[in-house]
Amino acid sequence: MTLIITIAITVVLALFVISVYNGLVTSRMQTQEAWSQIDVQLKRRNDLLPNLIETVKGYGKYEQETLEKVTRLRSQVADASSPAEIMQASDALSRQISGIFAVAENYPDLKANTNFLKLQEELTNTENKIAYSRQLYNSVTSNYNVKLQAFPSNVIAGIFSFKPADFLVTPEEEKAVPKVDFGSNGLGD
Repeated sequence: MTLIITIAITVVLALFVISVYNGLVTSRMQTQEAWSQIDVQLKRRNDLLPNLIETVKGYGKYEQETLEKVTRLRSQVADASSPAEIMQASDALSRQISGIFAVAENYPDLKANTNFLKLQEELTNTENKIAYSRQLYNSVTSNYNVKLQAFPSNVIAGIFSFKPADFLVTPEEEKAVPKVDFGSNGLGD
């Protein structure tokens, strides 16, 4: 009888360890899949940018420095090796793309160009997808990291050397409150 109880306890314990281990693997894979979704959207944006640059270049007066900076930042995103480096370069590229759209307001012909408008819409949609994918990644990462720290899964995670995933954080310059000044257009008087 003692042998049956020992076997039953061993089987239950083994099933528990297997279940917790599989849960940790599933969470880790969900984190990796969430990152791959970000990667897909970044590639999509990088594929759209040459078309935007070529469309904008057709308007000779457009700021060449802005276009060169977009090209350089696009290369930095492609060449980055870690998720943190990729997102840092990507954030800088997002700000520069917004700058292109803001400066385009000064060029009515460019603003009315069908190709430019379509690219602007597609890039805006892609930027929204990147933002959503970042939120999803951080959410899945949080769930995974909680499993790594909560008992009893932390014991199993330690035995099998599971490592926590890093969150994607917003750069400090993006957290700053934008300055609004209505004094220059006569509204503040």
